[in-house]
Amino acid sequence: MDWKLMNSVLEIVSAAGESILQIYQSQDFDLRKKNDGTPLTCADLLAHQIILDGLKKLEPKTPILSEESKEIDSTVRAFWKRYWLVDPLDGTSEFLDRNGEFSVNVALIESHRPIMGVVHIPEKGTTYFGGSNAGAYKRDSLGQREITCRSVASVSKGNIPMVVMMSRRHGDTKAIELVERIKRLIGPCKVVNVGSSIKICMIAEGKADLYPRLSTTCEWDTAAAQAVLEAAGGAIFDKEMKVLGYNTKTDLKNPFFYAIGDTDFDWSRILL
Repeated sequence: MDWKLMNSVLEIVSAAGESILQIYQSQDFDLRKKNDGTPLTCADLLAHQIILDGLKKLEPKTPILSEESKEIDSTVRAFWKRYWLVDPLDGTSEFLDRNGEFSVNVALIESHRPIMGVVHIPEKGTTYFGGSNAGAYKRDSLGQREITCRSVASVSKGNIPMVVMMSRRHGDTKAIELVERIKRLIGPCKVVNVGSSIKICMIAEGKADLYPRLSTTCEWDTAAAQAVLEAAGGAIFDKEMKVLGYNTKTDLKNPFFYAIGDTDFDWSRILL
């Protein structure tokens, strides 16, 4: 991973986060609805523009795909070997609820895989970042430190419950059934509900073990956190246990997936 590039992206994401935080504190959100009915605020749009401008200056020839960009036809995207994938404000509903569980996500995609990712949580002053062959890191008020996923064996040995992350907004009967199966086959298990891509980052830092997402997400929702998770030793698989890829089809919706921390554990007997 190019650390000079990473440091520049961290600065861009921090600036976007600061703009979001100012609007968050003012509570003047200029709320509107997108065509699909999901909420949109001026914070989404301002962060989008800051990131767009910053990345264009950084790498003028690299395409940028943002949740708030105009739709880019798949026939154009098909030729992209390397591009930026951005969610300027992941968790707009959490932003509106003022619970702090929203993030700024920027990923660099190369050959359909996220090779660099930054997930910044403005309200917490916390940033997760990482990339290929560079490790994963968490930066907050305590400083910067490397993070890694934990093993299922360490959870069992420590006599602590396995932690399954779930969305604060998208409950799923099959995911609840999965938790019950874990309890039967592995042992104690608890569910933690959190908004945005923070769930995946909690697995990356060894505070959780599994995030089953058995409902719709888009590629910008997961790419940055996936880069962090993979750099920390984890992975995201689809329901066929294939690694989640990007820009491989006409639409930008993810398949249902499982984010896991321990890649040495035989998850297939639990998940499939």
